[in-house]
Amino acid sequence: MINGQRVIAVIPARGGSKSIPGKNLRLLGGKPLLAWPIDVAREVAEIDRIIVSTDDAQIADTARSCGAEVYARPVHLATDEAIVIDAVKDLLHTLETEGESPAWVILLEATCPLRTADDVRECLKLVEVGGCDSVATFTEAELNPHRAWRIEGGVPEVFIPGAIPWLPRQRLPKAYQLNGAAYVFRASMLVREGRSLLLGKLGAVLMPRDRSQDIDDAVDFLVAEALLNRTKL
Repeated sequence: MINGQRVIAVIPARGGSKSIPGKNLRLLGGKPLLAWPIDVAREVAEIDRIIVSTDDAQIADTARSCGAEVYARPVHLATDEAIVIDAVKDLLHTLETEGESPAWVILLEATCPLRTADDVRECLKLVEVGGCDSVATFTEAELNPHRAWRIEGGVPEVFIPGAIPWLPRQRLPKAYQLNGAAYVFRASMLVREGRSLLLGKLGAVLMPRDRSQDIDDAVDFLVAEALLNRTKL
């Protein structure tokens, strides 16, 4: 709980990944990718329930064996076109019918496995004592938007009008990107406003790149394994 208010962790894990079939169950560091956010959530005392939302029976079995609850995700919310926020809203509606009304939701994507419990606690600190309504984790952008281009009709032009993409990195404005490690938000605001996980008074927790590895393809798995092996040295 936070200030006497209930907190749930939600881990979305659909079964139909096309980039890597069975991605959420693929082993990383000797355990399924799905187990990483569950293990972190179990370390955070403020979390009252850990729920995996999935459409896949094998993922459900693995989630339970790792210590999480499982709620079935409707098929139409588990397609390639479906967005996570709709699955979270569906889950919150189901929980409400059961008499569960969490004040706070922590969304932990399985595809950012190298987060730590301290990263999640930093997010919670901003809502507990910082007065934020929602918090997300960020890392420095891989490509500064001032160096991005668009090509239309074969003609390149800078993506941001007036940008000078060949300036030294030190002279470019700092840019950050969401890394998917953690989102914390008021459940009531999500239900009301609906289309964003960043609501009301916003807060940001910065994470280093070595804990922000996003797993999207086979190369990302190799990079994550290398990062894990480096920490063991």
